[in-house]
Amino acid sequence: MFISTAYAATGNKSTLSEYFQSQFDNLSPLMIVVGLIMGCAIGLIIAFVYKRCYRGVLYSPTFAMTLMMLTLITTPVVMCIKSDIALSMGMVGALSIVRFRTAVKDPMDTAYMFWALTMGILLGAGLFIHALAVALGISIILFVMTFVRFKNPNGYLLVVHYDDYAEPEITQLLRRTVKQRKLRSKTVTRAGAEMTVEVRLDSKQDLVSAVLNIEGVHDATLVACQTEAGT
Repeated sequence: MFISTAYAATGNKSTLSEYFQSQFDNLSPLMIVVGLIMGCAIGLIIAFVYKRCYRGVLYSPTFAMTLMMLTLITTPVVMCIKSDIALSMGMVGALSIVRFRTAVKDPMDTAYMFWALTMGILLGAGLFIHALAVALGISIILFVMTFVRFKNPNGYLLVVHYDDYAEPEITQLLRRTVKQRKLRSKTVTRAGAEMTVEVRLDSKQDLVSAVLNIEGVHDATLVACQTEAGT
């Protein structure tokens, strides 16, 4: 009786040991740890580049953190898929029913999301050096592109409420002080008129104060805007 019990216990221990050994045959704990560390490092690089190259109106720290999390989450998923073909088929089926409803306001945000997912795929495949090289290369390209964009004047929307007789003087002032301008809208009512002009300024100019000094102007607002190239 004692011998059979001992044999059963020994057999259970052997089975348990074989189970854990089979779990780590294709995916070792060290590989998981290294992948997560590399995913965290590259995710931080992507978040940093996003912060430094962002040119929108409102920067979102939450989205920057999301980019890092996308890299971290994708890495172990690809590791598991790579080690088990049956699991990969089930994972594809499960992901096919997922629908993401979050609206992306800036097209560049979508590019950053694909960048983070691509880094997770490379890290999950074990291509650590390739992933680091791709991350650094894309970062340099984005910084160069951002620097080139800085050479262009910054875009603003100038909104002016005024009386009708003040419009010629406002137009003359804009011609003198702003080289690039485009009328976006104009509304005329019995109480006065409203004009929205897209202007591009090379440096910080006190354009609002100059417009307010014109007789007949009630108020003027200068709003930073983000427009597509060529519009």
